[in-house]
Amino acid sequence: MAKYDLSWTERDDLPARAVRTVHAARRVWRRFWRVVSRFMPKRLYARSLIIVIAPMILLQSVIAFVFMERHWQTVTQRLSQAVTRDIAAVIDIIETYPQENDYAEIIRIAQERLALQISIEPSEPLPPPAPKPFFSILDRTLGEEITQQIGRPFWLDTVGNSNIIEIRIQLDDKVLRIFARRSQAYASNTHIFLLWMVGTSLVLLTIAVAFLRNQIRPISQLAEAAESFGKGRPTPSDFRPRGAEEVRRAGTAFLQMRERIERQMEQRTAMLTGVSHDLRTILTRFKLQLAIASSKADIKALDQDIEDMRSMLEGYLAFARNEASEDPGKFDLAAFLEKMEEEAKLRGAHLKTALSGEREVLVRPNAFTRLLTNVIGNAFRYAPSTAVEARHGGGMLVITVDDDGPGIPPEKREDVFKPFVRLDTARNQDESGTGLGLSIARDIARTHGGDVILDDSPLGGLRVIIRVPA
Repeated sequence: MAKYDLSWTERDDLPARAVRTVHAARRVWRRFWRVVSRFMPKRLYARSLIIVIAPMILLQSVIAFVFMERHWQTVTQRLSQAVTRDIAAVIDIIETYPQENDYAEIIRIAQERLALQISIEPSEPLPPPAPKPFFSILDRTLGEEITQQIGRPFWLDTVGNSNIIEIRIQLDDKVLRIFARRSQAYASNTHIFLLWMVGTSLVLLTIAVAFLRNQIRPISQLAEAAESFGKGRPTPSDFRPRGAEEVRRAGTAFLQMRERIERQMEQRTAMLTGVSHDLRTILTRFKLQLAIASSKADIKALDQDIEDMRSMLEGYLAFARNEASEDPGKFDLAAFLEKMEEEAKLRGAHLKTALSGEREVLVRPNAFTRLLTNVIGNAFRYAPSTAVEARHGGGMLVITVDDDGPGIPPEKREDVFKPFVRLDTARNQDESGTGLGLSIARDIARTHGGDVILDDSPLGGLRVIIRVPA
């Protein structure tokens, strides 16, 4: 016993080793699961099929292995016992009632009563043992029964003709040769069970596939409706909550959420429209009062202030409204780039454009025009040279705007997207000077399901990357 005693140090170290073992097992499990996850399907339909098919295959495999093995072994053993008893009875008749050379009656009895084809041949050495088949349950069982019941040298062939088995038994001065049907000694109808099992599995699988398609279709439609709403497109007209109760609840919640958002946007737009109308009325009275004022000294400065207020008001309203109520339509990228080239000539700027893929894209045209105008206009204002590249394909539109201007420091690039924030370089100002240019651009891109990202330009200035699903 002393050699199994642990020292105090080893005893104290047992919990720590157990914890390390558990952590190592967890790491191995996580690594294994990551490898398995790479090969697992990503779609819900395929995963649901695996959830249905895997237990079915596992269950039927266990049933086939346990039941069929016992069935084959038990039935084959009993059939082999019966055939061996018949052979033993024939041998007893031959040895009990010896005849000179005429065994016709014994052969007739074996054929008619026992369904065995026998022949009694002169004594000769038995053939060498035949090679054993891979699945040798009949060969093994029948051989064991002959050894146990008859106890004489024998030769057995179960490999040749698939419907006939041959048995040769060495007697004292002769050889008994027996031909029997395989079905007499072997459970040969087990394929019916396999056919029933496979057939019912296919029927159940067909029902499961049809049911899963019916259940997953509402989820796919809900995802498409949410994606369309996120891109600023109208919800499909045939969309309505379908499927299981949980899916119906999700669809109903989505419709209610969409209605609340649209109602809130409409209320906000109506409120801002009313506010802008009232402010425009006040500004109009100011302009009339300035027009009839007798002193002309400060009229020009005041008139400029009123114009700036009007421009700022329009900018605030456009930012808040963001053309959300506009319906999607076709936007011609090539025509817009040509228009930008003409504007670059008027401004005296250098513009290089490139377009690859389809020239038309489905967006909200007015809002998307404002997005590109804000971004490219900033490049015109603060850089001598600008390059615009548009790539449309694979369900995505990517527009890259490069310039050789002063750029924006990396730590301040997210700040320029905040409303009313203006840096010293004023890269996010629009014509009104409100600091809403890039804020409006990103807001429009995100309502289309995309985004606007800033990066370093190979020209030395700022790169603006616009990504929008299309």
